[in-house]
Amino acid sequence: MAIGVFDSGVGGLTVHRELTRRFPTRDFVYLADQANAPIGSKSGEAIVNITRDGCERLFEAGASVIVLACNTASAIALRRLQQTWVPQARARHGRPVNVLGIIVPTIEAATGLPWSFEAERAGSLDSDKREAIDITGVFCTAATAISRVYEIEIDKRREDLAVFSEPCPGLAGLIELGAPVEELSVVVADHVDALRRRIGRHPDKAILGCTHYEIVAELFAAALPQATTLIHQPSAVADALERYFDRHPEYELGTNQRRDFLTTGKPGPQSDMVSQFWGAPLSFDPA
Repeated sequence: MAIGVFDSGVGGLTVHRELTRRFPTRDFVYLADQANAPIGSKSGEAIVNITRDGCERLFEAGASVIVLACNTASAIALRRLQQTWVPQARARHGRPVNVLGIIVPTIEAATGLPWSFEAERAGSLDSDKREAIDITGVFCTAATAISRVYEIEIDKRREDLAVFSEPCPGLAGLIELGAPVEELSVVVADHVDALRRRIGRHPDKAILGCTHYEIVAELFAAALPQATTLIHQPSAVADALERYFDRHPEYELGTNQRRDFLTTGKPGPQSDMVSQFWGAPLSFDPA
């Protein structure tokens, strides 16, 4: 048995790396669905189907708990899979299994509040409170931006936080292909400036709402003012998963330190950028 990690490509390695650090003795199997990447521009139904198929591959590979290390899959597919498909998967595989996302831990980190908290609405804010509102920017795929999940869920918990999403179409694909840093830097800077122009100033906090973007987090940090705090999803997800496992000891997670890397795309070595991020050459086996 193992912890499964799913993404459309290499972006989920940012979460996977942090999870292996947090749970070093556990078994892990990572699936990059590179045959269907990128998924951020696909229809909602296609995203649900792609995510479900990837999770089924991971359950077949021995995963007990799967982390959707993909904001798009978490925003569009997770709730539907948890409500309708996961119960069937438990019966089919005859063991406890579950699928978890990464947006809930990110929102908890952004708001400083547990997911169960919902603010009492006080009506319209007075002028002093309006001036004190902090702005959180979310750099994400088009599908995540369209879902408005960050705007909706953060507003439920914090009236004093305003959220603006900046879709970055094509950026995940460039990272996936290992584009030159110079090219990526220009793209990132353009999106940071677009968000600044749209809201009138730079955000106080920024969420890298696509796990691919964490690979080039230093480019976002360079394009944003030093005063803007970056919220890092990998550490937030690892914290939440640790609490989840404490509450749910029924899942078998393995203790052999197994590390399997699978892809639905072309197996073999990944880009130099990925290897540099991972800290060693990384090769995927066919799923």
